[in-house]
Amino acid sequence: MPSPWTLLTRPAREPIRRWVLSAFPRGGGGHVDYDHPLGDPGLFGPDSATWRVHADFPGMLAGGLAALMLQTLHPRALAGVWDHSNFRDDLVGRLRRTTSFVSGTSYAPSAQAQQLIERVKTIHAQVRGVTEDGRPYAADDPELLTWVHVTEAYSFLQGYRRYSHIALPAGAADRYYDEARRVAEALGARDVPATEAQITSYFRRIRPELAFSARSRTVLDVLARVRLPVPIAGLSRDVFLQAGAALLPAWADTLLGRSSLQRAQAGLAARALWSVAPVFRAALHDGIAARACARMGVAADALERWS
Repeated sequence: MPSPWTLLTRPAREPIRRWVLSAFPRGGGGHVDYDHPLGDPGLFGPDSATWRVHADFPGMLAGGLAALMLQTLHPRALAGVWDHSNFRDDLVGRLRRTTSFVSGTSYAPSAQAQQLIERVKTIHAQVRGVTEDGRPYAADDPELLTWVHVTEAYSFLQGYRRYSHIALPAGAADRYYDEARRVAEALGARDVPATEAQITSYFRRIRPELAFSARSRTVLDVLARVRLPVPIAGLSRDVFLQAGAALLPAWADTLLGRSSLQRAQAGLAARALWSVAPVFRAALHDGIAARACARMGVAADALERWS
């Protein structure tokens, strides 16, 4: 029997579906086959915490934006983006490529997930340079890979907690962090936190290295003006951006210099996104996670329950 949300939101589902798929095409516009070979669980499989957390589109998009905000605070990581990407002109493209990588490593069959990892490793090997104050950086530096991974994993999990409408059971956060580090380690990260307590400790240790610079502000200004290819682009952008900001830890809010008004706006956006999140879930019932479940012979709604 259809869920009440499926029945109540049917008129809204198709427009939302079109908006999401125009902004983030299936597979990120790539060539991953999520349907074959049958029975291939990929890197995680349908019993994993990763498949459950990453199936929630609102939490993942808001979490991805929160991760970008956090990543602007690390001078060496930011230097790589500043020197080697066209974020000023194609931030949507960058978001799509990140979405494609996360989706692929989460749900693709094993061989294809590994190919995505090897491709990113090849790209990382070419990203080298020097920061504004003369410190060398490299995208394949294990410390920088760990930083990028932690900011993403933390933000995705916070997005799931805040917007999925599914309670996270005891121990599930540690399961998720322990699983998610596999991709980071495959990329070359080391000493990757594997529990929620270790994530908290990691942030505490790294905070002296972080700073909000003029470059940080420039990247955030570009992010604030990005136009998603969807109707009412500015409104949807602002809701997701502010809902992403609502996921930031308090210390990051302070370091980013966010005002009381900005924090209040983030709270309002978080409530708005929470209210419409079930509509997204109903609209995207046959997305990548569902296709991966079909490949494994598992009902997609199994990802809405925790064992």
